[in-house]
Parts: sequence; structure tokens; C-alpha cells
Amino acid sequence: MAPRQAHRRARVAGAAIDEPSTELWGPEFAEVARRLLSSAVLCFARNGFHATTTRDVTAGVGLSPGALYVHFSTKEDVLFAVVRVGHERALAELGDQGSGEGAAEEVADLVRRFVAWHARHHTVARICQYELAGLEPDHVECVRELRQQINQVFRRAVARGVDAGVFDVADVDRAARAIISLGVDLVRWYRLDGPDSPDALAAEYAELALRMLGTRPV
Repeated sequence: MAPRQAHRRARVAGAAIDEPSTELWGPEFAEVARRLLSSAVLCFARNGFHATTTRDVTAGVGLSPGALYVHFSTKEDVLFAVVRVGHERALAELGDQGSGEGAAEEVADLVRRFVAWHARHHTVARICQYELAGLEPDHVECVRELRQQINQVFRRAVARGVDAGVFDVADVDRAARAIISLGVDLVRWYRLDGPDSPDALAAEYAELALRMLGTRPV
């Protein structure tokens, strides 16, 4: 196995771009495919999906352009893999629900997990949010289903608190979307070398989320 590539950072429009670990992609991808995905993330973040060529992606790992097609049918398949895995990992990070803890504790924990994941993987998460226009309709539908699952995790937690009289919100769906936006929006500006660590930001946002729901931080 080749050694892990050195960590790289660049700046585009004031936002840092951090190279994702190849471990993010998981065992479903071969080592070369994982390296290609990480290279694609950097290219898409710097130049956008449509302005990125397959040569750009393969050059990032020292391979010829044709090497990409050994692992992916098209450049769009590469983008879909990035976006799908990003959403799947974010969903998995939310963990098992209904553990018996109170509603406020559950929402705070969800927000901490969601925000910390998006901060640590902000470059991948940025692709997940801002490059969907490059996906084919079937792939967009797959991503939409994953987003709906994430939405439902937060919606159920908020609804539970409303039913228990812990939260004071007029619309559960709007409240859940607002909480989710705390994690999603940070990908526009977050920097790993900035003043807030992922865990520190996650803790602060968890308190903000509870205040949004009309209850005190736990």
C-alpha cells in the first residue's frame, strides 16, 4: 500500500480546502479509487465540477488520465461517489436514536455530532452541498433520499421534545431544518486551522440549537 499523501491546504474565495483522508471512503473502494476520490474533492473544491477534467483528477495522484476509467465509468460517477459517501457518513455519524435520554440531551448530541462531522470534513461536505447540479437525475434522487433520512432524524428528535413539553416551537419541520442548517452552512467558511476546533464549534452550536427550540442548554 502506498503511503498516505501529505496533508495539503489551499485557499479559494477565503475558504480553506483540506484534503480528505482516503480512509473516509471505506473498504468498498480500492486504494487507487480512494486516492482518486480524494484528488477529485480537491479539484472540485478549487475549480468546480464542470471545470475539472479527468486529467486534473488523475494528475493529482500521479496517474495517467485513463486510470480513472478503471475505477469509475465517468467523471459524474466520481462526483456521485463523493456526494453519496459524504451524506452516508454524515447520517451514520448521528448514531442510533431512541436511546432513552431526554429530548434536550438527544438534540444537543445530534447537533454536536452533525456539526463536528461537517467541520472535520468541511471540504467534502462543501462538495456535497454545492455540486449537486453536476449529478444525473437518478443520482440526485439517491442523494435526496439520504437527505430525507437525515431530516427525519432531527425532525423526530424535535417532535419528541415538543410532545414532552420541553421545546416551544410552532413548526417542527421548520425548526428541524433550521437546526440542520447550523451544520450545513459552516462548510462555506470553516477552517481547521481557525480559532474554533470542530468539538468547540459543535458544543457552541448545540447550545444555540436548544435556545432556538425554546429551552435551556444542558
